[in-house]
Amino acid sequence: MWRHIASNAITLLIVVVFLLGGVILWGQSQYRAEGPLDSAICLRVDRGSNMSRVSQELEKQGAITNGSIFRIGSDYADKSDKLKAGSFLVPPGASMEEIADIVTRGGASTCGTEIVYRVGVTRQGVQVRELDPETGRFVEVAAFNPAEDEVPAVFTQVNQQPDTRYRISVAEGVTSWQVVDALKKIELLSGEVNVPEEGTLAPDSYEVRAGDARSDVVQRMQAAQTVLVDAAWESRSDDTPLKTKEEMLILASIIEKETGVAEERRQVASVFTNRLDRGMKLQTDPTVIYGITKGEGVLGRGLRQSELRRETPWNTYVITGLPPTPIANPGRASLEAAVNPDETEYLFFVADGTGGHAFATTLSEHNANVRKWRQIEAERANQ
Repeated sequence: MWRHIASNAITLLIVVVFLLGGVILWGQSQYRAEGPLDSAICLRVDRGSNMSRVSQELEKQGAITNGSIFRIGSDYADKSDKLKAGSFLVPPGASMEEIADIVTRGGASTCGTEIVYRVGVTRQGVQVRELDPETGRFVEVAAFNPAEDEVPAVFTQVNQQPDTRYRISVAEGVTSWQVVDALKKIELLSGEVNVPEEGTLAPDSYEVRAGDARSDVVQRMQAAQTVLVDAAWESRSDDTPLKTKEEMLILASIIEKETGVAEERRQVASVFTNRLDRGMKLQTDPTVIYGITKGEGVLGRGLRQSELRRETPWNTYVITGLPPTPIANPGRASLEAAVNPDETEYLFFVADGTGGHAFATTLSEHNANVRKWRQIEAERANQ
C-alpha cells in the first residue's frame, strides 16, 4: 500500500514538474515574443516608480499582453531594481524583454518633451516641443517670447518634469552680443559670461542641463566654430583673394547677413570676391548697420543717407576692402561659400521681391533691377 501511495506521489510530482516546466517555457516564450503594439508609444516612468506600475501602464497602452509575465520576467532577468526614470520610446512590436531593457538601460530619455531657447535674427523666444512617436520627430506644442507674451501653462508643466531636455538653438547671422544676452536671460544656466569676439560662435543646437555655466556653453560654441572655420579654410579655392581665416570669417559673416537663401550664398560670395579682385568697395548695408549698433540688438528701421556716408570702421560704402571684424556669426554654408564662390562676372545684386536677389554684371543692368525693386516696394506700400 505504501509503495502504491509513494508511486502515485512520485507520478504526481513528475506531472507537476512537467506542468511547471511547461508554464515556465510558455512564460519565457511570451516574454520574448513580439509584442502587440502596432505603432510606437512614449512611455513615461516617474521617479520612484516600480515595475508593477510600469506593467500597469504598459497594459493600459496595449504594449504588453500580461503584466504578471512582464514583472516576473523582469525580476528573473534581474532588471526590477534597475528601473530608470524618464520618457522612453517603445517601438512597434517590442517584446516584453525588449521593453524591460529599454526602461532599465539608463542614459538620456529617448522621447518626451524638450524646451528650446531660440536665439535668432527673426525667430526668438522659447519653444516647447514633444516627440511624436509615430514619426520620431519633435513637434511644437507651444512657443512664446518671454519679453512680450504670457508664459503658457504647458511650459510651466514641462519645465517641472525631471526628464525634460533643454536646448539652445543659435541661428546663423546672430551676433555674439545677442547670444550672450539670450544666455543671461535663461534662468536654467548659471554664472557670468563676457561677450566673445564677433564671429567665433557656431550657429547650432546645443543641449544644456540645469546649472550649466554660461561660460561653458560659450566655450562649446567657440570650439564648434573653430572646427568649422578650420575645415572651410582647408577646402578653400586656390583663386580666393582671402589671405587668412579671419578674412574668410569676415566675408562669411557678410554673406550670412546678405542672404537667407541657401542657393544664393555662392553667388553673393562671387559678387564680393569679384569686387575685392577689382579693388571696388563692397558697399553692403549690413556692414553699415553693424557700425551703428556694434551688434547690440537690431536697428529696427531703414538706413539713412547720412548713415551710408558716415565713416565707421565697418562702413563698406566708405572703406575699401573688408571691415576689421566679422559682423555676425556665420554658419558652415557661408564659410564654405566665402572661399569657394561661384565663378561669375556679377558685381551687383539687389532684392527681387521673392526673398532672393537679382544679380547683374553692369551698372545699367543693376539700375534696372533696382527700379524693379523700388516698384515692388511701392506696390506693397499701397496694399
